[in-house]
Amino acid sequence: MPSRPRLPFTCALLAALTSSGAAAQVPPGASTQAPSLASPPSLTPSTSLGPPTSTEKTRLRYHLEGIEIRGNTRTAERVLLRYVRFRAGDVLDVDDPEIELTRYRLLGTGFFSSVDLSLLKGSARGAARLVIDVVERNTFVVQNFWLSLAADEDTAGNARPQSAFTGVQVAETNLAGTGITLGAGIGLAADQLALRTRFLDPSLGGTGWSAAATLLYNDARDFFGSRDVSFESPLLEQREVTRYAVVSYKRFGATLGTGHDLGISSWFSLDYHLEQIDAVVPTVASHLRGQTREPLDFDILPGTTVLSTLRTAFTYDTRDAPFLATRGTYASASITAGLPPLGSDYGFARIELGAAHWLRLPWARHVLRLEAFAGAIAGKAPFFEKFYVGDFTDLLPDRVLDLAPDRRKPPNLLGTDIVEVRYGDFAARLEGEYRIPVYTGRGSIYGIDLFATLGIYSVASARDLSQPPSGYTGFARAPVDLTGNLGLRIDTSVGGVTLAFSNLIGLLPSRTGAGR
Repeated sequence: MPSRPRLPFTCALLAALTSSGAAAQVPPGASTQAPSLASPPSLTPSTSLGPPTSTEKTRLRYHLEGIEIRGNTRTAERVLLRYVRFRAGDVLDVDDPEIELTRYRLLGTGFFSSVDLSLLKGSARGAARLVIDVVERNTFVVQNFWLSLAADEDTAGNARPQSAFTGVQVAETNLAGTGITLGAGIGLAADQLALRTRFLDPSLGGTGWSAAATLLYNDARDFFGSRDVSFESPLLEQREVTRYAVVSYKRFGATLGTGHDLGISSWFSLDYHLEQIDAVVPTVASHLRGQTREPLDFDILPGTTVLSTLRTAFTYDTRDAPFLATRGTYASASITAGLPPLGSDYGFARIELGAAHWLRLPWARHVLRLEAFAGAIAGKAPFFEKFYVGDFTDLLPDRVLDLAPDRRKPPNLLGTDIVEVRYGDFAARLEGEYRIPVYTGRGSIYGIDLFATLGIYSVASARDLSQPPSGYTGFARAPVDLTGNLGLRIDTSVGGVTLAFSNLIGLLPSRTGAGR
């Protein structure tokens, strides 16, 4: 599931990505639906394009003589035209839904704060020119920002000392007007470091294929065990941690990828990833799972290993804005496979399916979002490729560039064995969000919406389902729990900002029992 940066009573900077890899925001003050066509078949000097009104009976079609771009002082015309499927010689139907979707797609690049499509009279009756007016925006964006506290609890449920962690990802999404993205990211936590760099050309050599490359480096630790952990480690510094068994590991690798549009609103991508992993794993470790002492499985091989994967994804996007969307659908499906024939020491397959739908309610411009996600892993994947519980509940911080510095258990509002889970082979989430606009502007801040979310989620390993932890009975044997959030979503010229308040609950000490 895509990571959603959240902070306790602080902010998380987001920038939604389209197939070009760029963030985009639509000023709430601007219309998200192109104006209706009100002219007769013989064109006025300028005719706006958009969906038909309810009184229109005749379909209006024109022979397209050409396309005129206005307002693109920085962005090359060829870059803009990549997202426009109409060409000179086409027959343009003004009722074609692709006209509206083209406007959304151009806004989705993140290069423009507003886009308008209209028609100009051509050289003969029945002919017209398509005019695209754009207003360019800042394309250096903060894609993600994390700032939170990693916390722990002792066996009595009392809070132990906390340590801060932070991270940021930034990108220039339209380098010198070419549409190329250059990005970088860094994550910092106690004794942990993560680095990322990224390159994306959405149209390599003027073709319809994109080219992407990412480099990663992680020097990290992760924490395993539920309660009363006992372990031996070859690293002296790990012996200072008595509540958890610690795995220290380093990752260094790269991803190469490509993609291609399947239509105005859909595309697919293909990525190959190769990395080396150096892990120091405790030699002997056990913990209390439920009420039974069991050996710990760290889901990573000790020493130097190789991870080689191939991933393909299909995406469908008809949102009118990637951040403060008011209508449309975003859906994705992906398959990732570890490839032993290509040198991988890990053989597995991971499937992820997700969909979200936005609709504007008929009163006061309020917006409802409904979202669902499901994922499953077969085979032996390293733990950082598995589903992490913090990525599915808003009441814990999620991962920062694959770092998981927080050591707390989920709040467990339903009193289930979800408290025994950190990483899982299966995950699912259903969520609803209600959003109320409170401010609309056109300067650095385009709009502010108040939002509230409520959802239910589950993360589990195959063993959690086949052999639940001892001491739990009835519904408590199902690793599910509730999640929710409350705060503000702010659309700005440098990205989307979420001020989330639910993580404040996660900083309060809680008590977790061994069973029910």
